Amino acid sequence: MNDVLLIALFAFLGAAAAGLLGAGVLRLLRHRSLVVSLSVVAGVAVAAMLAGTLTVAWAMFLSSHDLYVVTTVVAMAALVSLATAVLLGRWVAAHSRELTLATRSFGDGGTFAAPAGQPAAELAELARELAATSAKLDSSRERERALEASRRELVAWISHDLRTPLAGLRAMAEALEDGMAADSGRYLRQIRTEVERMNGMVGDLFELSRIQAGSLTLTPARISLYDLVGDALAGVDPLAREHGVRLIGDRIDEVPVEVDGREMSRVLGNLLINAIRRTPPDGTVAVAAHRSDGGVVLSVTDGCGGIPEEDLPRVFDTGWRGSHARTPPAGAGLGLAIVRGIVEAHAGRAEVRNVQGGCCFSVTLPAA
Repeated sequence: MNDVLLIALFAFLGAAAAGLLGAGVLRLLRHRSLVVSLSVVAGVAVAAMLAGTLTVAWAMFLSSHDLYVVTTVVAMAALVSLATAVLLGRWVAAHSRELTLATRSFGDGGTFAAPAGQPAAELAELARELAATSAKLDSSRERERALEASRRELVAWISHDLRTPLAGLRAMAEALEDGMAADSGRYLRQIRTEVERMNGMVGDLFELSRIQAGSLTLTPARISLYDLVGDALAGVDPLAREHGVRLIGDRIDEVPVEVDGREMSRVLGNLLINAIRRTPPDGTVAVAAHRSDGGVVLSVTDGCGGIPEEDLPRVFDTGWRGSHARTPPAGAGLGLAIVRGIVEAHAGRAEVRNVQGGCCFSVTLPAA
């Protein structure tokens, strides 16, 4: 038993010395090729076996012939192991280079295509992750292009919408200044109307900039959805009367919600104003609210005749108006973008779908 322990001790000391030497070599060559690292690992394994075997052989005082035989056997094993390590390293390194070349493509705006037949599970997993990342980058680039297009469109429309009333204001001011206005009171009322409209546009731009910058500060409070809808309906009733549109709000459940009352009033106001302006005279705008499995759902249904299916994904985009009209009722295309921003700030979602004779905008909020 003591001889076995002594043999094990000598073998361990020899192998440990080889292992420590190999660890030092690996540290020095840690930035080299994978082929070199695998060769060093194989060499360390063989050297550890050789050192342990020779140490035991010398300790046992084997004959020169026996020692020569043992050394030859270990040397042959070392050659085969090193050759196998080099071949495996070159194979893995070649596939790694293929993966590197494929990775460069989606970094330059292309799409990642994983090389076929990865030799190791880790490289195959890395290829799958890179493919998923490439898909996310493609989606992000598409969203960025759509956002840039909507921003360009918004700038063009805002520039037009501001330039038109400014030109009218300038003409009316010059007429008043020259004493050419036959009805100065009408001119002053028109000036005030245009100024209020421009002030609303600037306010919408400021609100949208706060939402997009993430600086919108909410002050949530527990309020009844019935009261919130009632106040919004009362606020837009004069506009509905002016357009000859009927407001219906008799399907409102008294559901409590935890929201910022001021911001949610703006959401309801934007949805109702948009619905009233798009609904023809003698049409109906209906408001409903109820509790569902996903939270509290508030919907506004109008009689606009529906939205083209290809435009539905763009309804809440900044600058979308639904038509190419530049007339004042078309607005600046900010109202629905503000709606989505405020709703998402409340951890909710805004959606739209076509219904018979019009469309339905729905807002889903977390239940209190």
